[in-house]
Amino acid sequence: MITIAEDNANGMTGSLRSLKGMADSSAHPYVAMLNSNLGNDCIALALPMYRLYEMSAVANERGLAERGAAGEMIAQRKLDPKHAAGLALYMLRGLISAVARDFQFRKIDEPAALVTLRRNLGPQPYFSTQPIVANIRTCGPGGEGLRFESTLVGTVKVFLSDRDVLWIIDGQHRRIAMDLLFTFLKLVTTNHTYPKRPALYLPPGDDLSVSPEELAVWNKVYEFARSQCSIVVDVHLGLDPTQEQQLFHDLNNLGKKVESSLAFQFDNSNAVNLFIKERLIDGHVLQCPVAEKDVSDWHDDQGAIGRKDLIAVNARLLLNKTTVAGAKPADIIEKTQTAVDFWEAVGAIPGFGEEGAKQKTVAAQPIVLKALAKLVYDFKFGKGADDGLYRRLLDGIGDIDFSHDNPMWRYYELSEEERKTKGLSGLRAFLPSDTEGFNRDIGAFDNVRRVMRFGAKHNDIFPILGDMVRWKLGLPNRHDRDE
Repeated sequence: MITIAEDNANGMTGSLRSLKGMADSSAHPYVAMLNSNLGNDCIALALPMYRLYEMSAVANERGLAERGAAGEMIAQRKLDPKHAAGLALYMLRGLISAVARDFQFRKIDEPAALVTLRRNLGPQPYFSTQPIVANIRTCGPGGEGLRFESTLVGTVKVFLSDRDVLWIIDGQHRRIAMDLLFTFLKLVTTNHTYPKRPALYLPPGDDLSVSPEELAVWNKVYEFARSQCSIVVDVHLGLDPTQEQQLFHDLNNLGKKVESSLAFQFDNSNAVNLFIKERLIDGHVLQCPVAEKDVSDWHDDQGAIGRKDLIAVNARLLLNKTTVAGAKPADIIEKTQTAVDFWEAVGAIPGFGEEGAKQKTVAAQPIVLKALAKLVYDFKFGKGADDGLYRRLLDGIGDIDFSHDNPMWRYYELSEEERKTKGLSGLRAFLPSDTEGFNRDIGAFDNVRRVMRFGAKHNDIFPILGDMVRWKLGLPNRHDRDE
């Protein structure tokens, strides 16, 4: 239980030697809020971001070794550097947004360099970081052995020394992100050059020098980071490693993950997501409704595309990736008109976006859209980009028979004789080799309902569908050259 040290009116008494034994020259006072978490005495600290890294450690293999505690029990997972870098970028964007708000509050026009930084990094309506959860191992349960002094109601002053390490239970990636953030800001403001490591921000082009106008902005951001940014730490007291392990498990496993569609609906920071909301949906380019959940029963199909699928198709179209994670305005700004042209061409496919679309056209299946999106990216932005081939593809989308009865989609279900009679003999040269035992089960045709359902292994199947489109439109065979 937390107890408050009671000093007499004249302060602590005793001999100099006894006082010296009670004191720690590195001890520093911190104002803390008292907390009882499910009956366990804890404290909450608001620490400057730049101080938290110095005061804390992580009980994984590396962190224990750094603190000379290699023999103690591990209570953390390994660090994911990529995730930490992503959080550092998020924090940097938050700081830049805070600086912009400061100019607005003081009714001063934003410097042009700040406007450019915000545009390149992308807008977001709000930024915040979660509290970090930590434990002090050098005290007993409830803070026994730590020195506390009474302050205001609900708060105390706790004295922590260098030995009172904050062992991170939840938040090790945020901890490293703060270190990366301050390293970046220090390098930018001292070297006047954008560092390649950590590469939290690189300007467009090859020139990494920081202009005087940019330097003034970065100095302001660095000042904000040091003086006005803190993070709340929920500090547990005197837990042993087994208790830390349990708390780590509970904090990371008892929460319910947000559905992908809902997360995308609420996210107003990702550049691709914003393009979808502002240009495709609000701009009425997309010729079908957007559903928050996938429609598995084709009889209930209202012609909608699932938001998760819409994101995935645009990830392939704009980034040639399976995910839009980390997409910035600079990644897509020169590609958005191409994407608009693509969706206008798709919207003109007979049956697309109509009620019962999945039974009317295979183009209502996201895997077909991914195949078309991949082709658009390759011919417009890829290594072998060719504007003439791109125009042939875009114009040819309207000439392709996307009906379920098109035998091209059923190539792997047909015999050699059927392929010949249906005019598909030349298609074989455009498809991957099937002599090495690979599974070419791209889907199945339902002869009763007369519909072609493609399989669920999208990344294996959509390139083959793209090969079929290449053959149909007389586009280059991707198997005739190295990619």
